[in-house]
Amino acid sequence: MAALSKIPHSCYEIGHTWSPSCVQSAVDVTRSALEVSFKIYAPLYLIAAVLRRRKKDYYIKRLLPEILQSSSFLTANGGLYIVFFCILRKLLGGFYSWSAGFGSALPASYIAILLERKSRRGLLTIYMTNLATETLFRMAATRGIVKPIKHGEVLLFCITASLYMFFFRSKDGLKGFAFSALKFIIGKEEIPSHSLMAEHTHTRPLERTAAIETVDSQPEERPNPRRKTLVAYTRKLLESICKHGPRHRCCKHYQDNCISYCVKGFVRMFSVGYLIQCCLKVPSAFRQMFSKPSRLPSVFYNKENFQLGAFLGSFVSIYKGTSCLLRWMRDIDDELHALVAGFLAGISMFFYKSTTISMYLFSKLVETMYFKGIEAGRFPYFPHADTVLYAISTAICFQAAVMEVQNLRPSYWKFLLRLTKGRFALMNRQVLDVFGTQASRDFKGFVPKLDPRYTTVPAVLPPGADIQLG
Repeated sequence: MAALSKIPHSCYEIGHTWSPSCVQSAVDVTRSALEVSFKIYAPLYLIAAVLRRRKKDYYIKRLLPEILQSSSFLTANGGLYIVFFCILRKLLGGFYSWSAGFGSALPASYIAILLERKSRRGLLTIYMTNLATETLFRMAATRGIVKPIKHGEVLLFCITASLYMFFFRSKDGLKGFAFSALKFIIGKEEIPSHSLMAEHTHTRPLERTAAIETVDSQPEERPNPRRKTLVAYTRKLLESICKHGPRHRCCKHYQDNCISYCVKGFVRMFSVGYLIQCCLKVPSAFRQMFSKPSRLPSVFYNKENFQLGAFLGSFVSIYKGTSCLLRWMRDIDDELHALVAGFLAGISMFFYKSTTISMYLFSKLVETMYFKGIEAGRFPYFPHADTVLYAISTAICFQAAVMEVQNLRPSYWKFLLRLTKGRFALMNRQVLDVFGTQASRDFKGFVPKLDPRYTTVPAVLPPGADIQLG
């Protein structure tokens, strides 16, 4: 029944404890959100424009308006939350367990997403839906409704990778960025359409062998015996393995045998993963270049660099190795092989465990399957579903941020603190503990100091004293 009860405190006593004025509080949050959001989107759009090789007209006419539009979206999401927080308090005469978080964030998020560009709404919806699903699961686990599965993120990734790879191998299974990304990671050798070139490539091994023999038959300079080092022998051994190893007739990696095909896939994606993680750490390393120069080498030998490299490299090598093995065992190249190979490749996530990656890819998979169902006429199409889903998902996350921050993803909580410049942590959560969600558990007994002239709690205090609720 505590969840259905109402507390009669004012919005100053519960929410904007730094200022008794609702208008001033909304202005404070809006100002800080605008400043932070501009700092986020300005470099983001600039880097994206450089990578996409935008023309000069884009920088002159479109760059700044797009930055301001996205910044206004994020600013409105934060500023309108405080506005509806105060409006609901006045309408309801107090706070219910749902009104301080979900009820206030729902209309604010819906209005805010309408300000954002349509091309970005889908991506934002996927991210927030993923975050809300994870938050709901943690809430249910805290209440004992569900039991967490050990290595559940790895199992979810295995299932997701299995279905993704099946769609990748299927005709018209994946389109757009998802197909291009998997083609880059896995390689075009695993695409069924590549088999259309088989009649032209069956002669490639013979041509390649003849070319090798021609090159070998040409007179070479007498090598210096001192140059025959271990590196030279190793290189010669690897070339011999690549040229003369086994390759099934159904395999389309004509330039390599099955063994070198898997090894090269591992080395390539390990390098990509390592470089990606290094690049992510470069900005923070530059900030510490002058204050702590001794930390610069850690950019290159950080443990996470090797973990991401091992994750991507092993994913590709396991998938390719399993696919080749199934072609040898069944003597055919079947799309169903991708289900088994993708599932086994998902085990590579043990090198780089990430609930965020698993949930995001699963959400994208559900989106892909839903749109395929719409195209097949099996699922209905809901107009403006992305805006509604974004508003609901964001409201769920705000509910957790207010009532049970321990169940919210830490990175998102840090983002909310950054967006409001720490004001989200100034809420009087000890009063909210009456709803039974342990709202103040992670705030170390924090109780805001309030001006008694603006409080509704009866108390006899000397002039100028402060009231501490909770």
